[in-house]
Amino acid sequence: VQLQASGGGLVQAGGSLRLSCAASGRTFNRNAMGWFRRAPGKEREFVATISGSGINTDYENSVKGRFTTSRDNAKNTVYLQMNSLKPEDTAVYYCAADTRQVGSAYSTRRQDEYDYWGQGTQVTVSS
Repeated sequence: VQLQASGGGLVQAGGSLRLSCAASGRTFNRNAMGWFRRAPGKEREFVATISGSGINTDYENSVKGRFTTSRDNAKNTVYLQMNSLKPEDTAVYYCAADTRQVGSAYSTRRQDEYDYWGQGTQVTVSS
């Protein structure tokens, strides 16, 4: 089972990026998927989560209104659209899957609920 995150890069403040997280080895269409990030010198933190069906989403306060997570279960892929990027969004972004809870409407912010993690993709926002 593998989660492959991609789409990171260098962008100016105010710009946009779309991250993708492609899953292989099994399907996650009844599992919550999450996005987390680790900024230099900081702990990894929650960014966004989406339920298995996509009906429920939740965001960390600082990204609300700027970031949107979505999923295409037919492609076994989750996305994070990031708009109005700020230098403080600079971090390595990780996607994760929670396979221990099953349900189309379930999502969680808790890192310890996620048992599969991608390798991370670097996002750098210049001022």
